[in-house]
Amino acid sequence: MKKVLKMIEQTLILVKPDGLVKSLTGNIITKLSETKLKIVGAKIVQVDKKLAEKHYDKLKKEKGEEIFEGVLKYIQGHYHTKRVFALVYEGPDAIDKVRKIAGSTNPEKAHPTTIRGQYGRIHSETNVFENVIHASESKKEAEREIKIWFKPEELAKIDSSEYKNDSE
Repeated sequence: MKKVLKMIEQTLILVKPDGLVKSLTGNIITKLSETKLKIVGAKIVQVDKKLAEKHYDKLKKEKGEEIFEGVLKYIQGHYHTKRVFALVYEGPDAIDKVRKIAGSTNPEKAHPTTIRGQYGRIHSETNVFENVIHASESKKEAEREIKIWFKPEELAKIDSSEYKNDSE
């Protein structure tokens, strides 16, 4: 049987401030390891307003000013810590694999075995989805987001031979 080669993709994952303050980074990375993807970039970032606005630029048009401002405050650490753990994962079907494990953006609708289903919540006072992680939605978004969060030299190059032994 001929094995079909899948596209090697990169995807951005952010462990958001609530994930860091709850010490969930290890749990999240363990769960993401089920994808058998490779980490090619990782760093702690203090998110300023400019970075937050750049990352969430289309949210303002899609969801309106009130939600946009709430999300900016959330990602900048107004409710928790000012840190975010930014990662780039790479491998076959990276975007779909990570999104499946991440779960629905709305933690109340996320399957209970997903990251957001296990650890997320909707904050009762702010109504912000504290969904613990961000995961790129599409190839186009992943490319845009990775350029916002990482310089090219901050990403490791993976030799294609490293993917030959990965089973699906």
